[in-house]
Amino acid sequence: MRFTTQQNGEHHVAIPDHSPLQIGTLQGILKDIAAHHNMTVTELLAHLDM
Repeated sequence: MRFTTQQNGEHHVAIPDHSPLQIGTLQGILKDIAAHHNMTVTELLAHLDM
């Protein structure tokens, strides 16, 4: 699946459509999203209330 945001400029992220995701894959996705928003992964997870 490919998700796009317009927040902070256009950004695309591809997320595999299977379960379970490998921990390294999930970590890479979170790092990519956090970097786009100028956050750390910890800050992103706090923002998402996780």
